[in-house]
Amino acid sequence: MGILHDGVVLISQSDKEGEPSVITVNCPDKTGLGCDLCRILLFFGLSIVRGDVSTDGKWCYIVFWVVCKPTTRWELLKKRLVEACPCCSSASEVFFYRSELQPPKPPDVFLLKLCCYDRKGLLHDVTEVLCNLELNIKKVKVSTIPDGTVIDLFFVTDTRELLHTKIRQEETYKALEDIMQRIVINFNIEKVGPEIAACSQASPFLPSGITEDIFHLEVSNELPSISLTSNNVSVVMDNSLSPAHTLVQIVCQDHKGLLYDIMRTLKDYSIQISYGRVYIRQGSKCEIDLFIMQADGKKIVDPSRQSTLSSHLKMELLQLLRVAVVSRGPDTELLVANPVELSSKGRPLVFYDITRALKMLNTCIFSAEVGRHMIGDREWEVYRVLLDEGASLSIPRQKVEEGVWKLLMGWE
Repeated sequence: MGILHDGVVLISQSDKEGEPSVITVNCPDKTGLGCDLCRILLFFGLSIVRGDVSTDGKWCYIVFWVVCKPTTRWELLKKRLVEACPCCSSASEVFFYRSELQPPKPPDVFLLKLCCYDRKGLLHDVTEVLCNLELNIKKVKVSTIPDGTVIDLFFVTDTRELLHTKIRQEETYKALEDIMQRIVINFNIEKVGPEIAACSQASPFLPSGITEDIFHLEVSNELPSISLTSNNVSVVMDNSLSPAHTLVQIVCQDHKGLLYDIMRTLKDYSIQISYGRVYIRQGSKCEIDLFIMQADGKKIVDPSRQSTLSSHLKMELLQLLRVAVVSRGPDTELLVANPVELSSKGRPLVFYDITRALKMLNTCIFSAEVGRHMIGDREWEVYRVLLDEGASLSIPRQKVEEGVWKLLMGWE
């Protein structure tokens, strides 16, 4: 059975400002498809206010109602959503389901070196350009030397897989030059081998302020103060309403990427969603009903497995990000961490939001580093940002923590 390319993803843009646009996805199913789609919507800055999911295990039909930005690039969004669907091998413009998909080839990693004069908000402006160009930041090393010169090292991959070409590199330089207003001293892009990419990893050792006592993985009644969020999350499982599925009912407060956080947790547990309905009121309580089953096609009847899944869902909704401002001798450091999917995908736009929040707080960045670390039994992406000494002393730590947290959660 085949479907036309244009029928995989349909987008109906809203005619009125503030009203949701509708995105419809109609394609073969796979475990984790909802997570992959929600991650793309999050990357493009869309807020999901409602959703319907229906599948028979082979074919799925998904509808998202989303609130968009005026700058949303709809054609590019549609292209990325189509690419995420496991539906396609082409033949005469018709796409067919492939039951056995080859694992994707790891993307090439490039080192983008940028040397320029410093100014306030520079790192955020550079990060914004790279995001708009669909250059995925894998690792970052940023430092400021005494004469006010900044050296930025970005290890990136290219969603469009064109960064090896001269045209794509020139496009990147031109976009950076446009926002940097002639402060660029040197610029270079080069492909790096896996050994260099591996050496670019941050130190595997973390200071005591961001070790196990902050990254505790059990949900408790006493949440760390940095969470700054409601602890009123309800996750209820019921096996009485369906002979073949377990019903999961979730009630919680809205935040940016809420549905993505739920979907990635279920994906990591190889849970399949047969039917789901999501209703999200921005800035208020959200109600989510999901009829799920395990990878073997059976409902979840084991009480211990129910408890484990329920606990992890609560944890991801209550403590999905860690934010702290700590002292490093005479210096002040901002620490942000988010969990990495088992598929090795990190949360989109975290570094973008961090730099944006600090720019809004008029706080300068002296250096920044991004790396992945195993903490407990899972991998975390850890962002370490050394704040400029003068700026860090002028703004209370709690204000910095709250400002970064609220922007990451979409509560600004």
